[in-house]
Amino acid sequence: MKLFDVYPLFDITLVKAEGTNVWDNKGQKYLDLYGGHGVISVGHSHPKYVKAIQEQIEKIGFYSNSVQNPLQKQLAEKLGKVSGCGDYNLFLCNSGAEANENALKVASFKTGKGKVIAFNKAFHGRTSAAVAATQNPKIQAEINKGHEVTFLPLNDEKALESELKKGDVAAVIIEGIQGVGGLDEGTTEFFKAVEKLSKQHRAFLILDEIQSGYGRSGKFFAFQHHGIKPDIITTAKGMGNGFPIGGVLIHEDIEANYGMLGTTFGGNHLGMAAAISVLEIIEEEKLIDNAAQKEVEFKELFSQIKEIKQIKGRGLMLGVELEFPVAELRKKILFDHKILTGNAANPNLLRILPSLSITKEKLEFFVEAVKKSIAEIGK
Repeated sequence: MKLFDVYPLFDITLVKAEGTNVWDNKGQKYLDLYGGHGVISVGHSHPKYVKAIQEQIEKIGFYSNSVQNPLQKQLAEKLGKVSGCGDYNLFLCNSGAEANENALKVASFKTGKGKVIAFNKAFHGRTSAAVAATQNPKIQAEINKGHEVTFLPLNDEKALESELKKGDVAAVIIEGIQGVGGLDEGTTEFFKAVEKLSKQHRAFLILDEIQSGYGRSGKFFAFQHHGIKPDIITTAKGMGNGFPIGGVLIHEDIEANYGMLGTTFGGNHLGMAAAISVLEIIEEEKLIDNAAQKEVEFKELFSQIKEIKQIKGRGLMLGVELEFPVAELRKKILFDHKILTGNAANPNLLRILPSLSITKEKLEFFVEAVKKSIAEIGK
């Protein structure tokens, strides 16, 4: 049997990771500024994280949600405290797509409506309703297109109000900061308008914090930069630092019913141990403060490169937009300077999603690599 070939792959086989570095099977060391799509929040193989998983697997790794699991309650209490979202209830699942799928389902259950508003260049996942709310027809099969989704421009309050006035919208789903779409985000004025208009027209406001959450923006959730309160918040990537976990934070005003949502693997003992350790590390090492500080340092360092058009994003969820397509530059940075970065729907954008523990010295190393690479390719 062969693998189903759906991923274009770099010819690199990683076998070891520690902190902000990874090593391949030839012993070559790389600086990881991408974290596997922003998943690595507290650093690869953090000793506390490794110990938590090791100790838990020696006790019990998994049982279904048909029995009590005190670790789930411990995670919910810790997450409420660290995030400042103690007035939400937590549903645990396995991934960001699953989190968004369940968030949309809750909104539809509670409003009795089926239409969704999403935004241009949105990416919310690859399951049925989540991919329907993703503005990329190439990854939508016909079976996904039965969902009713309207895509609107970011920061267009009039268009949003006009659509909500129709009265058939169950949910407005928006990323705190767009990831795959290219690090665009709503203004504070727009986020406040989305909150107000959603409430006014009985639609649930869902904040997709799958990538922008868990401290990556310099606050625990990116929406907290705007002083709003969503009905539902979804999270995943940084939540488990590589262990597959997703979560739906549902405001306590929204009542739960038995059988409303469900999952086999979500909230398993091993995942809970991983997730609790991540929150402890974030808190103990003040990683959210570090993310906010590194944004300032990053922008100062990159201001010296004239070919950079702008720096987008917040905290350590950043996009370096150049005046030319970055595919060649990205490969040169990877193969000549041994640095992993990401791309986005915007072909001119390098996406930077390192561990929240990244140091200024490693950012300086990256800046020098970018400078040299731009000069070498003659841009």
